[in-house]
Amino acid sequence: MLLAKVLSRVLGEGQLTIIDAAGQSHRIRGPRPGPGVTMRVHDRWTALRLVLRPRLAFGEAYMDGKLTVEDGDIYDLLDLLGRNMAALEQTPFVRWSYGFQKLIRAIEQHNPIGTAQRNVAHHYDLKDQLYDFFLDRDRQYSCAYFRTGKEPIEQAQTDKKQHIAAKLLLKPGQKVLDIGSGWGGMGLFLGQQFGVDVTGVTLSKEQLAVSSRRALEGGLADRVRFKLLDYRQESAQYDRIVSVGMFEHVGAAHYLEYFRKVKDLLKEDGVMLLHAIGRMEPPGGTNTWLKKYIFPGGYTPALSEVLSAIERVGLWATDIEILRLHYAETLRLWRQRFLSNRERIKQMAGYDDRFCRMWEFYLAGCEVAFRYMNQMVFQIQIARRQDAVPLVRDYMVDAERGAATVTSSMAAE
Repeated sequence: MLLAKVLSRVLGEGQLTIIDAAGQSHRIRGPRPGPGVTMRVHDRWTALRLVLRPRLAFGEAYMDGKLTVEDGDIYDLLDLLGRNMAALEQTPFVRWSYGFQKLIRAIEQHNPIGTAQRNVAHHYDLKDQLYDFFLDRDRQYSCAYFRTGKEPIEQAQTDKKQHIAAKLLLKPGQKVLDIGSGWGGMGLFLGQQFGVDVTGVTLSKEQLAVSSRRALEGGLADRVRFKLLDYRQESAQYDRIVSVGMFEHVGAAHYLEYFRKVKDLLKEDGVMLLHAIGRMEPPGGTNTWLKKYIFPGGYTPALSEVLSAIERVGLWATDIEILRLHYAETLRLWRQRFLSNRERIKQMAGYDDRFCRMWEFYLAGCEVAFRYMNQMVFQIQIARRQDAVPLVRDYMVDAERGAATVTSSMAAE
């Protein structure tokens, strides 16, 4: 079996048993101990596709039931492959795939306003109930912040919002722009906790409806509002700008456009906090399966690409922090919640088995990417002037400690 031969050359850790379409078992043992997984490939064409186009075929085969895991689940299989990914990425077909994606990424990431809205709708305008089954109550759909790695998702997401707020140097009455405002959690948190005036812009009609309702129900509509608007169409100036989990949808060809607009939107003494997924290696392409089924137009940049655009526009990167395993833990908790609610998702949200397998593969694959591969999260504090923030970053720690004290006092009462 060709698939078994290919994987036998790259499996350095663990054990993989492949059952082919004829029912024959092919056992592969790596030289180092590790987890053991059995997968069944149900037809010969699927086995060949797994060799020729693995980055697309693995996800599609699992979605369509043409690849199943006999002992364990799809996370166990992806975990085993992730531990051996460095060797897998050196196989000829994977290397060719990477090279081809680099060549065509400018075309794939062309992101004018109309295309941007269609790409957002593909993922964020799904049935509203879906996200309640695996996100926290505030629907924070981005990397949480784990101080110890053991916090429940609700606490870790609250800590994320506070961590970002500490870098924004907020004062009551300031005007804040939230680019990619999602379901409104960040904007509502800043408006309520810090007394700032927030405008959130989103391209998702579903998210706009939820966030606007939340602002009205929370009594914050007088100072927190949301608009269905591309950030490139905003014209006002702001004291602060925050953007969480949106930059991944901009596309590398549009980074200069993005930061030029940020510079226009920021007041002279303004500060921005950009929170986004990135890669810890040179620029590349987007995973083929993820691009086709989950995030069309999406791309996670190398830090070098982002900083180059910031420099060329003439903005200051006043602070940079890299969050490494935080998103792996976030995705682990999301995946566990999704699986525990799988039947309810099918019944209440009306999605079928194929959809559920697609999302299980998405959550598991992304967790593995952050745990073993090249994915990370960066937070970049950006300003127009070099004196817009204090000389040392102690103020961030002080702000978070003060918030933690308040939270603890409220809990004790």
